[in-house]
Amino acid sequence: MIEMLTALLTTAVLSGGVLAIASVGEVMAERVGVSNLGVEGLVSVGAATAALTAISTGNPWLALLAASAAGALGGMTFASAAVFVQASQVLCGLAITFLGVGLSAVIGHSVAGMPVPVTFAPVSIPVLSALPIIGPAFFAQNLLIVPAYFLVPAFCHWLLFHTRHGLNMRAVGENPAAADAAGIPVKAIRFWYVTLGAALAGAAGAYLSLAVIPSWSEGMVAGRGWIALALVIFAGFRPFNAAAGGLLFGLISAIGFLGQARGWPIAAPVLNMLPYLGTLAFIMLPAVFRRKGRRGGQAPAALGLPYFRSVR
Repeated sequence: MIEMLTALLTTAVLSGGVLAIASVGEVMAERVGVSNLGVEGLVSVGAATAALTAISTGNPWLALLAASAAGALGGMTFASAAVFVQASQVLCGLAITFLGVGLSAVIGHSVAGMPVPVTFAPVSIPVLSALPIIGPAFFAQNLLIVPAYFLVPAFCHWLLFHTRHGLNMRAVGENPAAADAAGIPVKAIRFWYVTLGAALAGAAGAYLSLAVIPSWSEGMVAGRGWIALALVIFAGFRPFNAAAGGLLFGLISAIGFLGQARGWPIAAPVLNMLPYLGTLAFIMLPAVFRRKGRRGGQAPAALGLPYFRSVR
């Protein structure tokens, strides 16, 4: 039983890391009032860029950096249109998704199906990896696990809720006109945190092609970007909750894998549907809590709304 739980949690942690990274990045963007629906395309570009770079250079860290830069470039493109031109965030995000998915197919065409020769191999952290169940799952896997679930969410949480700058960020997301009147650079903050969120989405793509599935193939992202968007709502727009949501999604996926491996009397397509059924639940639960009078986890008041300086 212990071995089964360890294997289940290990698989959950590995597969959920993609969503943990991408959803924390989207939390940062949405906290400043910008909803980036292009996460799916950014993760796709990051995965293809990382695979191509790793095969070309033989350096996984350079591949991770290249994927993050590709995601940041996509985020700058989106932010330029949605923040400075003040175009529809929904339409711009969808455009980035289609652009990213198509561009990733072009970028990764030459290496499609090829195994990545250098990946983030499992590394055991002394003492911590010896802990029962959680040790092998969190501290005996690839080096990106600890940043994905602990370091990146911790930094973003500290920045948002324990610094003056974080207060300014939240003010921009709640009431950009008041923030602007107080001298806070609304558009600059929105631009750079959308870019940061996009860079993390690109890094999530690198995690996918360098740690989870060490190769690139068209369609391998399989909707993870959309699920990351749902996790932000489920997490109440908080970084640690978003990372925990990624782990929960990974656990649901791992249960599906376990069912197929052990021959459960459930059709394989039904087991494959479990993560997406979980996504529906992630979206519905916050609405249920709001109906019960719980006010936690509400979206920033100005989320999705362009800011026109003449409107005060």
